[in-house]
Amino acid sequence: MTTTPFLFVVTGHTDLGDTGRKTGFHFEELSTPYYILRDAGYEVIFASPAGGEVKADPGSLKPQGENADSVDRFLADEKAMQALKTTIRTDAVKAVEVSGIYLPGGHGTMWDLPQDTALAKLVGELDAAGKPVAAVCHGPAGLVAAKRPDGTPVVKGRRVNSFTDAEERKVELEDVVPFLLESKLKELGAQFENAGLFEAHVARDGNLITGQNPASAKRLGEALRSALLANARQAAE
Repeated sequence: MTTTPFLFVVTGHTDLGDTGRKTGFHFEELSTPYYILRDAGYEVIFASPAGGEVKADPGSLKPQGENADSVDRFLADEKAMQALKTTIRTDAVKAVEVSGIYLPGGHGTMWDLPQDTALAKLVGELDAAGKPVAAVCHGPAGLVAAKRPDGTPVVKGRRVNSFTDAEERKVELEDVVPFLLESKLKELGAQFENAGLFEAHVARDGNLITGQNPASAKRLGEALRSALLANARQAAE
């Protein structure tokens, strides 16, 4: 399949607040949608706010054979692993150059994605163009600064999902993260919806697709693939 590349924007932040612990991106939230798109013939490129190497949250990695299949597959994929060492900067990407955007989670996103003005601009432009804008778990932190052409938040009035405040409290990081993501999305006018603690859930509102947690990564990847296929069919008509 010959397509415009699809963009994954990955956090490059690795310090979990002042805890002395490390964070980063959540591996399964990156690898599962990655292979759903790659196996469907889509090219995926990686960017991050600062560019260069991005690292996984240590908590999202287990010994080989104990991870989700997509994680072990990614770890054994030299080309994919190399791409994570050489991400481009988000400010080097233009909306016309990609077919959509996906923001995998991991607590690192809570620090660098909301501050990335280039990412906010890119999300707004892709949304306005009707291209898929997807995020899972803490990835929707990269949506909070994005605006529509009229200046209103991209998420306002739309069905949105993310890691919930209850889940944040359950993992005892509610006082570590810069803000609670569910609360922030609601403040921006989103119609927040969710399942129970750590249960899979995906919300889709037009081209905006958001998932709740790692358990939602597969369902989100499948919804994203469907959105890309629908856009391709529409473009061909």
